[in-house]
Amino acid sequence: MRTDSQNPEFEALAMPLFGSLYNFAHWLAQDRTEAEDLVQETYAKALKGFSSFRAGTNFRAWMFRILRNAFLNSRTGLAATATVPLEPESEEELVDTARGTPESLVIASFTREAIQKAIEELAVPFREVLLLADVEEMSYQEIAESLSVPIGTVMSRLARARAAVRKKLVAGGYGQSAAGRS
Repeated sequence: MRTDSQNPEFEALAMPLFGSLYNFAHWLAQDRTEAEDLVQETYAKALKGFSSFRAGTNFRAWMFRILRNAFLNSRTGLAATATVPLEPESEEELVDTARGTPESLVIASFTREAIQKAIEELAVPFREVLLLADVEEMSYQEIAESLSVPIGTVMSRLARARAAVRKKLVAGGYGQSAAGRS
């Protein structure tokens, strides 16, 4: 008789998500140890509840929802900030990955530290949508499923988060020239 801990279907679906889940947990928790605990709790809860997962639905969104709920249950409030940097290999790669839109070109001129600081200052509901969309590259539908909110809320929060980051970067003088003066 196979136990839940020997479920190859769960393992095949869940293990490829480990890095993404850890990264998201670290952004939310702002602490490596807590992020590790959150990911471990996520996998334990998901394995235990795997029999209730409906085949054909979005497993990735289901796992991120479990992680988010574990995070929310582990905190007394939503005032946590994140510390995992957006880490392209080099400043040149940062510019290369941001080519295309005027907004992305402006953001590319800022240092990673400034972008990280601006993201850290966002309230958790805005930060999590921004991270899921721009770091984890989830679709609006996946984000809506992960956070249990309507797609319109995802779109609104994402627009507001991006605008807030842009405003903080511009108003805060976080650009490369400001970093060069220190």
